[in-house]
Amino acid sequence: MSAPPLSAASGAPVCARYRVVHETHYHYQSKVTLSQQYLHMTPRPFAFQQTQSHLIRLEPAIDEGRDGVDFFGNPTRHVALTVPHAHLLVHAASTVLLRARPTLAQIARDSNTLPWESVRALIASDRSAATLEACRYLYASPHVAWFAELEAYARLSFTPGRPQLDAALDLGQRIFADFQFDPRATDISTPLEQVLRGRRGVCQDFAHLMIGCLRALGLPARYMSGYILTHPPAGQPRLIGADASHAWVALYCPTLGWIDIDPTNRTLVQHEHITLGWGRDFSDVTPMRGIVLGGGQQRLEVQVTVTPLAL
Repeated sequence: MSAPPLSAASGAPVCARYRVVHETHYHYQSKVTLSQQYLHMTPRPFAFQQTQSHLIRLEPAIDEGRDGVDFFGNPTRHVALTVPHAHLLVHAASTVLLRARPTLAQIARDSNTLPWESVRALIASDRSAATLEACRYLYASPHVAWFAELEAYARLSFTPGRPQLDAALDLGQRIFADFQFDPRATDISTPLEQVLRGRRGVCQDFAHLMIGCLRALGLPARYMSGYILTHPPAGQPRLIGADASHAWVALYCPTLGWIDIDPTNRTLVQHEHITLGWGRDFSDVTPMRGIVLGGGQQRLEVQVTVTPLAL
């Protein structure tokens, strides 16, 4: 029987408040006659996050829209535009409250520090609802294939008898040290094998890499999609549109619940990450995807602004 996870704790104090503005602007070479889009641009409420306000606005205005929830429980919105248009702007504005997550010291205090092999065995035998749900994040997915080099890379951190969280944090540290952030090195179609061998990429690549390493060892891990607060250089103002979408990893442990780790920033997630949703990999929580009729070539502009607000 698994203990109540830390992530289910209620009553944690509010520690941060943010306004997030995410604008996606498509410019088309010729008129689009029909556009249908599926959006993951609504922050997901959960134990450590609450949405105070949220609005999605489109230009041109939509003919029809429908809110929903996907297979993983993420809020979604489906929109359809039947008016001919040469550009499409999707403006999503949200205000969210974040509650304090357990610190590393608190996790270490409350954890039984089981060796990762024991955690893997427990996951394989545990029939609780939480663990069975977590097992949907245990297998290969469209952007996270399994191959032997992943397990070999992971085992440099997951040595025999090492506690699961200690090993996972070390894996995140190694990804940060071994890989160079390079937005020109990859795109969404770049295979994970190429990322591992080329040692370059962006946050989504590093999240996929860490997820693949954990799953190769038999440990459930899910892809987290959202935003992160960035800090301007000392003495310079925060710039509008200078932030970006972000991705990180959540690791499951039956005794702790889900623990979020950001390998791009070698950190245990605390109060500077805003969550849109989660899935097996990027393909499950793409902020915006759809179909258009017409349009020809297109140019895409994306701007994200994360602004801290007073509590």
